[in-house]
Amino acid sequence: MSVELDWDGDVVIMTLNRPDALNALSFSIIEQIGAALDEVAASDARVLMVTGAGEKAFCAGADIKELRDRSLLSHKRGAELGQRTFDRITALEMPSVACINGYAFGGGLELAMACDFRVASRAAKMGLPEITLGLMPGYGGTQRLPRLVGEARALEMIMTGRAITADEALGMGLVNAVSDDDLMTHAKAFAGRFTRFSMPALRFARDAVKRALDLPVNEGLKVEADLATLAFQTEDAEEGMAAFEEKRKAAFRDR
Repeated sequence: MSVELDWDGDVVIMTLNRPDALNALSFSIIEQIGAALDEVAASDARVLMVTGAGEKAFCAGADIKELRDRSLLSHKRGAELGQRTFDRITALEMPSVACINGYAFGGGLELAMACDFRVASRAAKMGLPEITLGLMPGYGGTQRLPRLVGEARALEMIMTGRAITADEALGMGLVNAVSDDDLMTHAKAFAGRFTRFSMPALRFARDAVKRALDLPVNEGLKVEADLATLAFQTEDAEEGMAAFEEKRKAAFRDR
């Protein structure tokens, strides 16, 4: 299999294992990602981490050889498969972290952007170079990138195909952190900052933020009020408030 799952306590790590091809995304691998996400969704993991095998690449993008000589209908179905699969990461009840250990180009960067957070190695390079092939992003890049970095920067990256460094990505908000040490250790420490809290509260808060991007403020405030009320009804909310009053650490049970 070119997509592997490994559990480390309450962390599940999904690895694209095709280092000889810089972990490029064939349609078969995208289908394997979908199957792996089914397993992740049914697990008790508190966070999903996505990375690529080897030291050179997180994922170098689509397998260009597969794109040649395809009918228009096949190409459209391929784009929809990629979009649908990456959307399933966004829909997971657990948070997700892309661990960008090298090149993240095209579909690879689109995969990373489908995750809630991105942690990159100092040597990582990121970009959407489809325009240099006479193409454009098709797995969500035109929609997720402007939401992360703003319209002007997204247009520049997409319309020039320019690759950026990890430091540039950090400066524009595309990644949350850059690691000079072991990337997975850094990413696990990053995730530990939020996975120790109540998972239902984390899920409600994440949903409110994501829906804010698609709603007018007045509608978003209604969503926030509804989700805040749901969070208040959980056992974890009672435990958190009691722990605060008793000056002790809360023992959340995800209920």
